Amino acid sequence: MRRYFALIGMLFVVILLHGQPVKPGNNLPAFIKALKSSRPYAESPSANELKTEGLTIHRKWQGNVCHSYIENKGDLPVTIGNIVLFEMNGHLLDPDSKVYGEGFQMLTQITGTLAHPLHESYTDEGHYHIIGPHKMPTAYGLFTLTQADNQSLLLGFSTCERFIGCISFTPKKIMVSIDAENLVLQPGQRVQLEDFMLLSGLDKNKLYDQLTKQIAIKHPPIFGKQVPTGWCSWYCYGPEVTQKDIEENMDGLAASLPEVKYIQIDDGYQPHMGDWLQPNPAYGSLEGTLEAIRKKGFVPAIWLAPFIAEKDSKLFQQHPDWFVQDSTGKPLVSSSVGFGGWRNAPWYVLDGTNPHAKAYIKHVVKTMREKWGVEYFKLDANYWGAIHGGVHYDKSATRIQAYREGMKALLSACGKNTVVLGCNQPMWPSLGLITAARTSNDVSRNWAAFKSTAKENLQRGWQNGKLWYTDPDCFLIGANGAEGKSLTANEFLFHATVVHAIGGLVLLGDKYNSLCKQQFAIIKKQIHPTGKAARFSDDFFQTGITDLGKVQYYYFLNWHDDTPTTLKVKLKAKATLENYWQGTPLGIHQGEYTLKDLPPRSGLIIKATDVE
Repeated sequence: MRRYFALIGMLFVVILLHGQPVKPGNNLPAFIKALKSSRPYAESPSANELKTEGLTIHRKWQGNVCHSYIENKGDLPVTIGNIVLFEMNGHLLDPDSKVYGEGFQMLTQITGTLAHPLHESYTDEGHYHIIGPHKMPTAYGLFTLTQADNQSLLLGFSTCERFIGCISFTPKKIMVSIDAENLVLQPGQRVQLEDFMLLSGLDKNKLYDQLTKQIAIKHPPIFGKQVPTGWCSWYCYGPEVTQKDIEENMDGLAASLPEVKYIQIDDGYQPHMGDWLQPNPAYGSLEGTLEAIRKKGFVPAIWLAPFIAEKDSKLFQQHPDWFVQDSTGKPLVSSSVGFGGWRNAPWYVLDGTNPHAKAYIKHVVKTMREKWGVEYFKLDANYWGAIHGGVHYDKSATRIQAYREGMKALLSACGKNTVVLGCNQPMWPSLGLITAARTSNDVSRNWAAFKSTAKENLQRGWQNGKLWYTDPDCFLIGANGAEGKSLTANEFLFHATVVHAIGGLVLLGDKYNSLCKQQFAIIKKQIHPTGKAARFSDDFFQTGITDLGKVQYYYFLNWHDDTPTTLKVKLKAKATLENYWQGTPLGIHQGEYTLKDLPPRSGLIIKATDVE
């Protein structure tokens, strides 16, 4: 009841400040003012508000950044489930406002509207059983809202060192909170919380720029100047890959595509999940493959799932005490708290706070890096390193700390100039810990996958070159057996255009001997990524631009299944234009350029070179 009257009071203050009644659903400044002045409070593990005397939450704003901590000045320990930093009635916001929210796990994203949120792929709640505060729809780390007048609001956490920040919402309420994971706060103890940002403006890309700049203060990016490019075995052979498969493709690439740098041996070289250094007779000689890669002038890259092990692995059989435990003291079965894994599941999870587990992770990576010559690690299943519902060796550690400690041990074995790609990773907990990040579900050779992964990747394009290099998954331009034969040339060009617009990693996923001359011509243009994500005119992702100074790339995408579309862009300057994929000249143009009747399910790039 007290909270109800407090909210009414804040709304009354807003009305007085503006001199007239606030129109519901159309007053962003009023909402921001009211949200900032809302009362913070802590909740018990049962989600009841804590009334403990002496428990205080301190907030201090420095510009657009709020620093906060919680302190127990009382005489008794207090167990905390959730810490609500800000909470406000949402009636000041338009329920039809478009939203975007990051998921906890890479495969989860929230879109749609404030009143009707949608999910692009999986859900944290349904797939991973990560339930938001009060069972509200919840974004983790980042939430944006865009009203009909194009005013955008960004609520984001610029740090993720110990806790995950949550932004939960309904049409009636916005709640910004910290998952304290049943933190026991001792008398006199003070705990620093994660930094929070509240931004608004007409250009959402500029808001993202402000957020990434602030994130870099505590989580500086670790990527180098060159965007990685390579070839990956997964979409050709899956887990049945052999030494012969790798070497056959590598021989062809060495002759035709020397621009490719890394040869990635994906899942299948190991006998069991967890036994990464053990030989697998079904694969062949891994040592021989690595040597052949180096002799051909490529750099070895390898798939690794550092936090997981299957039941039959030597690692799990010999060292069950190195794993996250359940409440009975036995190794936690991942399927008991969420998704158990996709191959040889259910998996068990190495505990990032256990010194023996950290030493093992470090030993594996150090061996691969120094003895095997691996300079690129595709880390998969990283989410499991931050699994919830378990008991850690360090009882005071959160799941965020466990994951980050394990990752820091891994990075300490990598040395300089090593590519560390996170896949199936927890998004915000990975800040500052990976060179590159997968930003979509797995791609496959069909239109539905091209279309869905395109949207997932473009929604995270702003992260490229700011937080990490984004990885849109493998670039597929040819059929693999029967798969992909029903795709049209236009659909492949749609996929190619999206990958180029992302500007991040380019990993080829086709068998070398399945590609024709025309496909190689496209690959040769794709294999030089810009390192910079295109900026699109709106959230429909139909037209965008990557501005490289005197050269610009203009992107045109037709998402419709059966209708041609005409699209327009405003050219930056007077320029000579070229159809990038075809290499055909389009003349000199300035001002507005119109592309007429772009076919359905198609993409096109126009390269513009400024006229001196």
